Parts: sequence; structure tokens; C-alpha cells
Amino acid sequence: MKTTLIFCLALLPIVAPAQDKVFKAGAATSNITPPLGMTIVGNFAPQPISKQVHDELHVRCLALDDGKTKLVFAVADNLHLARDVWDEAKKKLEADTGIPASHMMFSATHTHSSVSAITNKDAGVDYRSLVISRVVDGVKRALNNLEPARIAWGTGKLPQWVGNRRWILKEGVTNPNPFGGEDRAVMNPSGMLIPRLEGPAGPTNPEVYCLSLQATDGRQIALLANYWLHYVGGVPREDLSADYFGEFCRRIEQSLGAPCVGILANGPCGDVNSNDYSGKTPAVNYKPYEKIKAVAGDLAQEVLRVRQTLKHQDWVPLQAAASDLELAVRRPTPEMVKWAEGVLAKPKDAAPVHRLEQPYAERVMAVKTAKPDTIQAYIQAFRIGDLGITSIPFEVFTETGLVIKARSPFKDTFTIELASGSNGYLPTPRQHDLGGYETWLGTNRVEREASVKITAKALELLQSVHAAP
Repeated sequence: MKTTLIFCLALLPIVAPAQDKVFKAGAATSNITPPLGMTIVGNFAPQPISKQVHDELHVRCLALDDGKTKLVFAVADNLHLARDVWDEAKKKLEADTGIPASHMMFSATHTHSSVSAITNKDAGVDYRSLVISRVVDGVKRALNNLEPARIAWGTGKLPQWVGNRRWILKEGVTNPNPFGGEDRAVMNPSGMLIPRLEGPAGPTNPEVYCLSLQATDGRQIALLANYWLHYVGGVPREDLSADYFGEFCRRIEQSLGAPCVGILANGPCGDVNSNDYSGKTPAVNYKPYEKIKAVAGDLAQEVLRVRQTLKHQDWVPLQAAASDLELAVRRPTPEMVKWAEGVLAKPKDAAPVHRLEQPYAERVMAVKTAKPDTIQAYIQAFRIGDLGITSIPFEVFTETGLVIKARSPFKDTFTIELASGSNGYLPTPRQHDLGGYETWLGTNRVEREASVKITAKALELLQSVHAAP
């Protein structure tokens, strides 16, 4: 019996010990600074020609790999990039790397001191192709840099630099809009309107989100932050600059040393800037770039503080989901068309009723017959362990981001805006009722209920990646 037992054991297969799962991360940057002489976008006409580079523009790339699934992030220093730009970059990367396009989340920071990649050429320079090639190169280099890593995330708070820029006027008080109507809400109120304000039209989010990637020997690979604040500005009109986004990244990299890549992805801040209209904060006359440095410095300090408190994990699961959402294009009413025709028929030397009536009359007529009647908004959701991340191709109001965060199945969730395209501002239905710059036709391009539909789609995608094995 004993001999038989030994014989049977000898016939059993030898099973190798299970290998531990290995999590990897890699990061890289690509320079996307355009040549001088191109038109700087981000303001109403006349738009200046770039004559100086204050600081280089970059696309900052991060790759994650749990051994089964790879996720890729890229954040570009640009006002916004059209979906076709991102789609072409993703198509090239999918063909070369095998990573599905749905696993790539690409966004713009929204600096107002960059040049357009929507039109293919400006001053004889094909900037669109340059951006695409540099995004592709940057992501490939991040993938080439993949190495065993540890990961952690957390949140801090920086409330002093986020203020709702839309304010509601007191009952019975309105402000004229370019279309000959009156608004109850006003953007960036000043002068005589200040004592007539009732309060901010929406909330702000004081939180800053931090995603930390470290090599197994303790080197910092990348530090990605998400803060819900518009560009800061204070940049001379003819300068190219990455605004506070670039300054933040430089400070992170200087603090943590090479080869760390700092990344700042913008969150839902379509109605938020760094100004306080309550009258509680004394006005400050900042010199060029002074406020950018103040905001970036405070933000970097808070993110570095949060990093010190994080407990890194050796492995977390990754998941991705994405879906197109069809939204109706907003059209002008017959009354708006009649108004626009009247404005455009005025003599060139006629005094305007509103300083922006001419550009908005042109926008109304352009939207009147533009095709198609719908757009496809590409909504994404990523799972990184117990962290959920969504992306929306609009300038999203903070209220929408907070609703997604509150209803998300994940303990921690943040949203990246201006990802996979740029379709204008995304007011909530209530904000549409209040009026104001962000709700005007030509600034807002899609149906009134778009924010409600996008919120539902983002939550649906978060649920799907949360439930995935």
C-alpha cells in the first residue's frame, strides 16, 4: 500500500508556484510648441499672432498595465482639440500597439495661449499633423517606459482659487445679451453689477485629485492631478504659454526630480475661474504670469502634501468602457435669425447695441443651416482599482461633475473635461434658464438636456467598469 501511494504521487503533475501579478507604469512628454507666427486662439477678435514662447507646450502621457489591460492618458497644452485630431492619433496607436482606442483618454488643458489644430494649416504650418505625431510618439515612449510600479491616489483641498464666475442678479435685475434679450445670470460681473448680485449661480469643487505612480525602488514615475479650474490667464497677448497647467507640472517635476512626469488634467470648470466676485477678497493687480505662479505653486504644494500621505499598492485591476452618445445640435429660433439678419445688415460704422452682437449674429447664421443635425459625444469611463475616472468632450459645469461623483459606484471618482473632442459649453437645464455667456447659442452648441443625458451615460459606463471582473 505504501509502495502504491509513492508510485501514485510520482505520477502527479508538477505544478509551478503561481506568480504574483505585476503592475506597470510608464510616462513621457512630447513638445508640441508651435512655431512663432501662428494665430493665438482663446479670445474674441482680433486674435494676435504669436511672437514669443514664454514656456513650451507639451503633451504629457501616462501608460498603465495590470498584466492584462493597458490604459493610456495624454493631456495636451491646448485650448481644445477636435475629436478628429484625437481619433487619428488613437487610430495610429491602435494599429501600432494593439491597445483599443477605448482604452485611451486624451484631453486638452484649455490654456488660452495656444494655437488651433482644428484648421489644418496656419501661416503655412501643418500644426494638426504635428500635434498628432507628437501625441503618438509620446504615448509610444510612455509604453516603452513601462516598468514594475506601485500606485496610489487621494484627494486634497484648495478652495481659495476656485470661484463660480456666473452670478445671479437680484430679483428684477437683468443684463442685456447680444441677441437683444435679457439674462438673469452674468459671467465675470464687474463695475455697477457688483452691488446688484444675489449670489453665485452654481457650486465649485475645492478638491484636487492626485494619482501617484512610483517605481518599486521608490522613484516617482508620474504624478497626475485633476483640478476643476479654468485657465488663469495674465499672459501677454502675443505669448505662447501652458498657463498654470504647465507651471504646476514644472513644479512637480522640480520637486520630485527626473524622470518624474507631472500631469494636470482639467476637470469640470466651465463656470469656474480663479476670481472672487463676492467682494470678500481684496482686488490684486497681478503682473504677467504672477497669478499663474501663485495658483500653480499652491496647487503643487497641496498635491505634494497629499502624496506624502498615500499608501501605494503593488497591483490594482484596470478596466475601460466608452460609448458614443447622440445629441441634437441646437438651432436658432426664427426670432434669432431675424435679429441676426438685422445686425449683419447694419452699416459697418453703425454703433452696436451690444459689443458682441456682430460675432454672435455670424454664429447664429452659421448654425442655422450647418450639418449634421446631431453630434456624437464620446463618453469614457476608466477603472483604476477603486478609483473611477470619466471623461466628457465639453466645457462641463462643476455641478455636473459633482453629480457624477456623488452617484458613482466608486468611492473616489473624478472627471476630465475637453477629452476626445470639444463641443462647447455644457450648461445644465437650470443654467439655460438663467442665461449668460455659457448658454448663448454659438457658445453652447447642443440641446438643452445634453448635460442630463451625458451624466446618465457617464454613470452607466462607471457602473459597467465597476461590475467588470
